[in-house]
Amino acid sequence: MLDFGDREIDRPIGQAPRGRQPRDRRTLVATAIGAVALFGLSVLATLHDDGLRSPPPFVVATPEPEPPAAPTDARRPAGPSITRVEPREETDSPSIVTIRDPSGLSRSAATAHLPDPDLIEQSDYGPLPQRSADGRRPFDAYARPWSGARGARVAIVVGGLGLSQTGTQRAIEVLPAEVTLAFAPAGNSLDRWMQTARRKGHELLMQVPLEPFDYPNVDPGRGTLTVDADPMALREDLYWSLGRMTNYTGIMNYMGGRFVADADAMQALMAELAGRGLGYLDDGSSARSVADVQAASAGVPFAAAAVAIDTVRERGDILKKLDEAERVARATGSAIAVGAGFDVTVDAVTAWITEARLRGVEIVGYSALANDPERR
Repeated sequence: MLDFGDREIDRPIGQAPRGRQPRDRRTLVATAIGAVALFGLSVLATLHDDGLRSPPPFVVATPEPEPPAAPTDARRPAGPSITRVEPREETDSPSIVTIRDPSGLSRSAATAHLPDPDLIEQSDYGPLPQRSADGRRPFDAYARPWSGARGARVAIVVGGLGLSQTGTQRAIEVLPAEVTLAFAPAGNSLDRWMQTARRKGHELLMQVPLEPFDYPNVDPGRGTLTVDADPMALREDLYWSLGRMTNYTGIMNYMGGRFVADADAMQALMAELAGRGLGYLDDGSSARSVADVQAASAGVPFAAAAVAIDTVRERGDILKKLDEAERVARATGSAIAVGAGFDVTVDAVTAWITEARLRGVEIVGYSALANDPERR
């Protein structure tokens, strides 16, 4: 008889040997649930593309090229723009849209001494100021920038420059750049002085001699515009003064008590200034002046001086007159003071400006205070 050891040959196959406990049912149930869960996740991974089976497609976005920018004037810095709509003459055509950059109207310091060729008419009298083909004016292009803030604003104009070489040089070197300088057409080396003054940051005016009472006993000098002159003679005298230099924003009367009181004479003068894009500063010496009325009628930028600071050439008196201009500016918002290029005037103005800045007074160019019909 064969010996099978401890094995019981009469025990059915698959049954546990006697004396042993069957496996725990809870373990079996947990194993079954885990298997079902694993199977379910496999099915979900098969049906849903979540990036596990294959990487997402790689998309390359190619930006569309921007349209080429319109050519710009190299003289004009980038900045905000103004859109002007001007109707065409043809009734069946759309309107012309002109983009204009206001920051480009004035010149940068690096090129301030160079006349804009678009603003010059070459003539037998020299380079005359003119409007450009797109409507820009010397009044805008050569104006000194200012803050645009509210507050007391004072423009100081020092005239008679160009007649004395040493006096002119000293005035340009000493006076702060905010001071407007006015040149006499009878002066010498005006183009050289213009360039020096513009590099220093000054705004410029051209003084034009106008007929005073008791002319010619009282004579302003060569090129004086007279009330009785015919239109051709008046233009010739005016053009002689205007052609003496460039880069100025407007003209200022020199004398002219009789001329500024004559409506017809002033109307003819203002028509010329309007066509050439120049402003007009009345020195305030004549209470009978009709310059304001005629300038408004012609569309010319206009301003009038409130104070003449050096009728008495004494430092203390000049400082008092400048204080008076400040009082006017604080009461009305602005004031223009005028004087001549005497050493005492230059020194007093320079000292006063240093203190006025500390009091919150802004010194601006003449053009900043002009009443300009084209800015309304």
